Amino acid sequence: MDFAEARRRMVDGQVKPNRVTDPRIFLAMQEIPRELFAPEALRVRSLSDEDLPLGQGRAMMQPLSLSRLLQLAAPRVGERVLVPAAGTGYAAAVLAHMGAQVIAVEEDAGLAALGAAAIAASGLPPGSLRQESGAAAAGFPAGGPYDLIFLEGGVPAVPPSLVEQLTEGGRVVTIRMAPGETGSAIVGRRAGAALRIEEAFDLRGTAIPAFAPKLGFMLA
Repeated sequence: MDFAEARRRMVDGQVKPNRVTDPRIFLAMQEIPRELFAPEALRVRSLSDEDLPLGQGRAMMQPLSLSRLLQLAAPRVGERVLVPAAGTGYAAAVLAHMGAQVIAVEEDAGLAALGAAAIAASGLPPGSLRQESGAAAAGFPAGGPYDLIFLEGGVPAVPPSLVEQLTEGGRVVTIRMAPGETGSAIVGRRAGAALRIEEAFDLRGTAIPAFAPKLGFMLA
């Protein structure tokens, strides 16, 4: 299979017709080898219009939904970006290709190892994407504060532990999703100790297990 051509068709057929206009997203999704971030048996499926299962309830977000969430995040060149529950790191790699300085946090060693090999083959600028091991809700305070925290999937709420790692005015972009609901893409901006939430549009995604409802996980 010609994966380079398949990625071009993915962008032309799934991303461009669906209100995504940022040319950096088109270029990154064409050049980053998405198929290498998928388990070998699922590489052909990785370019189709579906969330790709990674096991244990984890998933790589479908290209269309991811591209719309990335456009909402609007990362700027040089911004510090944290990607908790990064999985194999595809979204983190796209953000790095768009010019951000990214830290991807993942506690599943198997997913992280698969991602490390894919990242090495992605041709990203040295130092633009760094992998760290750890729990999603803990983030990575040593690398902060962050201008953007990007959560690839659905969460019922954003934990205060992540809000604390944002710069003042820094933003969280994710899908707010209660059980049984489709979900809404949101931008949360830090204002003091609070997170001010704006809903952007309906968006489906797979819930991130690490962010299952817990006491104290409240959206402001």
